[in-house]
Amino acid sequence: MPPPLRLNAVAFISPQNHPILIRTFQRGDELKYHYIAHTSLDVIEERAGSGATKSTDCYLGFLYAMDDVAAYGYVTPLKVKIVLALALTDSVVRDAEVIMTFKALHMAFYQAVSNPFLKLDIASDLPSDQFPHLVVGSAKWKRFRRRVDEIIRALGNHMPPL
Repeated sequence: MPPPLRLNAVAFISPQNHPILIRTFQRGDELKYHYIAHTSLDVIEERAGSGATKSTDCYLGFLYAMDDVAAYGYVTPLKVKIVLALALTDSVVRDAEVIMTFKALHMAFYQAVSNPFLKLDIASDLPSDQFPHLVVGSAKWKRFRRRVDEIIRALGNHMPPL
């Protein structure tokens, strides 16, 4: 049996390229994973806009490698981008495992935004085209963050204490 994926970070990014949630699983490297999430956007935009992938295919695959991290991308039908930062190891990363992880994260996000009781604290000074889920860091989104953490634990990754 192959070793489990070593996930270092996951990022959810709005259609307007604003971070929704960037969750790191390595202590002290938060800025590095923010950088990886933002630099992944260029590759995602290039691949999603080029027509190289089918319009129904959400998984973009391997985006790039930087230092000891490999970035993988996924774009939901609502254009929310999900980026996984995996630790580079000598083991083979199977696309099926990565796709399964993306689908689980996508469903967690979908369930969070589909909650009819979720109140979004949207400031009146935000432009009307702003993605309405920018307040994902608020206390109301604890369940979503908890669900993301559960998915990561299910992969066999150890979570740093908060």
